[in-house]
Amino acid sequence: MHLVISDAHAGLKAAVAQQFVGASWQRCRVHFMRNLHGAVASKHAPAVTAAVKTIFAHTDPDDVAEQWDQVTATFADSFPKVTTMMREAKTDVLAFTAFPQTHWQKIWSNNPIERLNKEIKRRADVVEIFPNPAAFLRLATSVVIDQHDEWQVGRRYLSETSMTELRRVIAAKQQALDSGSDYTQSGLVDHRA
Repeated sequence: MHLVISDAHAGLKAAVAQQFVGASWQRCRVHFMRNLHGAVASKHAPAVTAAVKTIFAHTDPDDVAEQWDQVTATFADSFPKVTTMMREAKTDVLAFTAFPQTHWQKIWSNNPIERLNKEIKRRADVVEIFPNPAAFLRLATSVVIDQHDEWQVGRRYLSETSMTELRRVIAAKQQALDSGSDYTQSGLVDHRA
């Protein structure tokens, strides 16, 4: 396990740190945007969203981090609570930048898992009443297997090329760790500090 993506629930973060030692943690950017919207009046939410979206338009990790800082600074006078939230969440929300750029759109949020959960719920709602927990488990398992097959055959979630790049980055991280050097230079950073 190299990356866990979730919202900022303290229990989830603690479980990730305890159960997935060495894995990076990515704070879901969609959940983070919802948190930011809760810190401003609804009439200001579209402006905050537009500004924050400019961060994710960049393709270089340094440019993403620089844009994050610039956007954060622009909110300082108008939305001090947003500024504080962004300063505190930078490392967590930008954890995806330590991975190959081809993975970014797939790993900066946990939307794919939420879509899968929504599909399980939709199918369970059709059945309405299950005779026992095992019946629900069979239904949920079949939905997950169908999605897995689609990701493997139809619409591969992460291409073999991008997975090869990820393996290269991870090998560089491991080599740096084995040699005792700072593995942040290898391109994969542990963001769970």
